[in-house]
Amino acid sequence: MGSLSIRGVDEELALLLKEAASSEHKSVNQFVLETIKKQVGLEKEKRFTRDWHDLDSLFGKWSKEEFASIQGKINHERQIDEELWK
Repeated sequence: MGSLSIRGVDEELALLLKEAASSEHKSVNQFVLETIKKQVGLEKEKRFTRDWHDLDSLFGKWSKEEFASIQGKINHERQIDEELWK
């Protein structure tokens, strides 16, 4: 296994690499290796384990009143009808 030294990495690029690696919960080294492998075709994109963020903006948008109303309906549906279970 060899080493590779990359010259010319400025502060902006270093910061972007750190942020990208952090967002994927990886070290910068691991992130850079995986990125290089993808670019040269050694690693295929994982289609079924991909993280999706297209609905993130919808989470946490209910008010307390809306949550209580919805939770009340769910709780009502969870009631067991004793007559049906005899």
